[in-house]
Amino acid sequence: MSAEATTDERASILLVDDMEDNLIALEAVLGSLNEPLVRARSGEEAMKALLRQQFALVLLDVRMPGMDGFETAANIKRLDQTKDVPIIFLTGADDDSGYAFRGYATGAADYLTKPFDPWVLRAKVTVFLDLHRKSLQLERLLAQEHADYGEVDARLAELERQLEGDEPPDLEQLRIRVRELRRLMGRGGRQD
Repeated sequence: MSAEATTDERASILLVDDMEDNLIALEAVLGSLNEPLVRARSGEEAMKALLRQQFALVLLDVRMPGMDGFETAANIKRLDQTKDVPIIFLTGADDDSGYAFRGYATGAADYLTKPFDPWVLRAKVTVFLDLHRKSLQLERLLAQEHADYGEVDARLAELERQLEGDEPPDLEQLRIRVRELRRLMGRGGRQD
């Protein structure tokens, strides 16, 4: 999905960094995606934002005062409503090489060092946005299928009541209802 996403398909991205210049750089790189970019300047702000709204992705700085990126990620992964939100860690190139291992160990989906290649970051973010949209589409399809099966169950119960009644069933009406049920179940069936 590209920048042409409809309003209900737009996916918010949480940008977490204590440095204003880094947030501005991220917004410059990701602005062309035309997705809502939400800023947080600390781990605490990030957690509040995550509890207020749904995000497709979190770009998370490792080194921040107070709650650092690792602690923030651990808190994100601990909560049921946020545990599936992918996290891309961003950190300075001179940081300890153990940071990458620690980032993945806390549940990061990816790990990039600053300065990062804007094209690489945009490509990675686009992949996560597409996965988020496909996940939402799948949830909608499953919900619709569940609703369709609920309707089938209700119609089957109605047919059972009619068959258990004292009067013989109208066979043509039964055929029509069976065709309707097959249509609802996506099986088409015979056209009698």
